[in-house]
Amino acid sequence: MKTGLSLIALALAAAAPAAVHAQDKPADDKAKAEKPAADYEPQIRTTKLSGTFGGQRINYAATIGETIIKNKDGVPEVAVVTTSYVKEPRDPNRPITFLFNGGPGSGTVWLMMGAFGPKRVAIPGTGVDDGAPPYPIVDNPDALLDVTDIVFIDPPGTGFSHLIGKADPKDYYGVTQDAKLVAEVIRRWLNDNGRWNSPKFLGGESYGTTRSAAVANQLMNETYNDVALNGIILISTVLDFAAGADTPGNELSPITNLPSMAVTALYHGKATASSPEAFAEEARQWAIGPYASALLKGQKLQGEERAAIRRELSRFTGLGETFLENADLRVTPSRFYKELLRDRGLTVGRLDSRYTGKDYDSAGETPDNDPSFYGIDASYTAAINSWSRDGLGFKTDREYQSIGRIGGQWDWRLGGRDTNAYLNVAPYIGQALRENSGLKVLVAQGYYDFATPFFAAEYALSRTGIPQDRIQYTYYGAGHMMYIRDEDRHKLSEDVRAFIRAR
Repeated sequence: MKTGLSLIALALAAAAPAAVHAQDKPADDKAKAEKPAADYEPQIRTTKLSGTFGGQRINYAATIGETIIKNKDGVPEVAVVTTSYVKEPRDPNRPITFLFNGGPGSGTVWLMMGAFGPKRVAIPGTGVDDGAPPYPIVDNPDALLDVTDIVFIDPPGTGFSHLIGKADPKDYYGVTQDAKLVAEVIRRWLNDNGRWNSPKFLGGESYGTTRSAAVANQLMNETYNDVALNGIILISTVLDFAAGADTPGNELSPITNLPSMAVTALYHGKATASSPEAFAEEARQWAIGPYASALLKGQKLQGEERAAIRRELSRFTGLGETFLENADLRVTPSRFYKELLRDRGLTVGRLDSRYTGKDYDSAGETPDNDPSFYGIDASYTAAINSWSRDGLGFKTDREYQSIGRIGGQWDWRLGGRDTNAYLNVAPYIGQALRENSGLKVLVAQGYYDFATPFFAAEYALSRTGIPQDRIQYTYYGAGHMMYIRDEDRHKLSEDVRAFIRAR
């Protein structure tokens, strides 16, 4: 988290550079809406900038613009906004990294303004909400421009990207539909920028890791098989959705969440161990061993064996044995958020369990809200709007969708698979690794993340058919968006740099 940086008194306007824009009079959204879809004119803005990244002074071009996707009849249906940062002079053999966030429905604001973009928003330290504007937008020396050019992609329904005219959301809102669209945007960018022979990296956060697997499948396995990747970067990983499904009868969820509960209990003084790393490893081994075996016995688990499991579960989670027995030794994350610090009148966060919140009262079973989300959301939304509109000159009447409302329309089925099967895209990663000996995978996980628990990510990627020798794991002392903590933002940046350099 950003402790010292919260004292920097920078207004948002101060972050906007003197810009050189490619177009001076873009058609506004109202004018576009009045035209037929076939006449839609994309807006593109380029700004020449410089900054110091990874200790190197870099001149670069920042381009924010719309890529128009047409249907089979040649009618525009989607305007996909990408924001690219390309070192100058341009080098066709330089690595290029394509990044997106998750949701589905989340814009790239989080990775761009929090981790890897040339500017970032500075917010207060752990447990303190971001307050009211103005929010400082500061230079980001941890941006990756010293080792790679970067393209941030907002799929339709996120950021400023949107459907055009009579486009049917069913054609674009779904795991496979979305992956096909993003793969097409990537191919178009490679074409337009002469970068087909550049080393290529693909990365996402949260559902963006699901998207990464599905897009890699489209680029390397399906359709044209024409874009080989050097690396896939998975930040806060969710690939096998069964592992985190908190439904009655699913024994995987309590197993894969247990190590996250353990380190959270330790952080808040409800457990004792030498270090989070040591306690996490002890919890992993117990969860996949004695705890998994006990849960699989169901109601046959009785007597002293049950009592021994209950005692150990209490030691790891910091929860009382009576509560654990009433929960039948299976604690859902939402109950854990409320119960762990009930004696203090506090709840813990879902995205980052280091955060605490205070509910209307302490009697409920689950929290009123997630303190680790409402603690940061306003600052990021203000920052991306200021940077895109004022800094880069993008003109639009559309609202930036930080968290778009398209999840309810999402088609979670994978094409060609049993429509009743649960979603698991980890096999896509396995196939890509098996068929591309030059591909490697970086998995970055925060210890205090319940949205995408670190043990669930490890479980998903340890399954049959996934080569293990080219998967690298890195861990951080924060939650889902580990880069909101200064130390972890720097560490994540250095880990990704090393990953790209080692191609």
